[in-house]
Amino acid sequence: MKILFISDNFPPEVNAPATRTIEHCAEWVKNGAEVTVITCAPNFPSGKVFIGYKNRLWQKEQIYGITVIRVWSYISSNEGFIKRILDYMSFSFSAFLAGLFIKCDIIVATSPQFFTALTGWELSIFKRKPWIFELRDLWPESIKAVGAMKNGFVLKILEKVELFLYRKASGIVSVTNSFKKNLIERGISEDKIHVITNGSNVELFKPVEKNELLLNDLGLKNKFIIGYIGTHGMAHGLGFILECMKKIENKDIHFIMIGEGADKKNLKTLAGKLELKNVTFLDSVPKEKISKYISITDVSLVPLRKCETFKTVIPSKIFESAAMNKPVLLGVEGESKEIIEKYNAGICFIPENEEAFLSAVKNLSENKELYSSFEKGCKKMARDYDRKTLAIKMLSIMTEIAKVKK
Repeated sequence: MKILFISDNFPPEVNAPATRTIEHCAEWVKNGAEVTVITCAPNFPSGKVFIGYKNRLWQKEQIYGITVIRVWSYISSNEGFIKRILDYMSFSFSAFLAGLFIKCDIIVATSPQFFTALTGWELSIFKRKPWIFELRDLWPESIKAVGAMKNGFVLKILEKVELFLYRKASGIVSVTNSFKKNLIERGISEDKIHVITNGSNVELFKPVEKNELLLNDLGLKNKFIIGYIGTHGMAHGLGFILECMKKIENKDIHFIMIGEGADKKNLKTLAGKLELKNVTFLDSVPKEKISKYISITDVSLVPLRKCETFKTVIPSKIFESAAMNKPVLLGVEGESKEIIEKYNAGICFIPENEEAFLSAVKNLSENKELYSSFEKGCKKMARDYDRKTLAIKMLSIMTEIAKVKK
């Protein structure tokens, strides 16, 4: 089967969409599929093209047997609504033109933003092929949730386009059961919605000894380390975390915050104003090196702002942390919380609740018996969310849809 996959995030970018896409596509190739990915020059989240790449009309490379075609787009940092929309729309247009020349049996277009899905629908018409909407986020609802856009005329138009695309898709692959429920409640047929959650690459992320050289380089030997690895964005509520850090008196507890994002500059400024000595900011690291940084942590911090919309989200970080046997400190309600509690893989605190957060940190750092029980829970969770198994399940879904639409 020939699969055409459209995503504006792809390695060497290291965010969740990029990681899920390459790991799924690589597994499909191993199982006999021919996969072509249309993406753009890597630039997320700084808005600067990565070293070794250029923002050209057309670039082609092979990665793990995947044919990767990079097209031109208007590039901006992950901040400013108008600039981001121009970014999304330009990629959508370029990807459509490139896709016209790619032979395929099925098209997959992934969110968070749905302009890639718009491209998938357009290509399905011109090429007369089925297309799948991979639903990673309820966009534009998530924009409203972080305050980036007020409820008004533009938002209503975007929501109409969103529902139109759900209806036109041959199939929808949702990353959470909550998203599926949301779509059903809004009139989308249950029969066309499939759930393939995020997971972890258990070959890349596995329990290892702490990297002593890295600990020494960072001056964090013998510290109890809580790590946040990912985008420093508006949705993550990291300012609240910094405010709480000021109130942690135990000098053996240290936080490391790795990654980039629209809010990072503000966070570093805030840390300076608070005169924090128990936090270290680090730049984003390549995917193949992330496990080394996770290895030095004792706990993985996964927060989001307190918001109804985020109850439907399952951050992929929880699976990678579990695969490396690192208990999760989760500040997310809803489906994510249910998973962590089901497997007893960490502590969940009420998002943006200082008392709950500080209590969770205290329990994790001081109660060794409790910490040990969480490690056991992580092992069970990692087995059930192996990315390979999930990728094969999605390949089976695509195969069936392609057969039906012939």
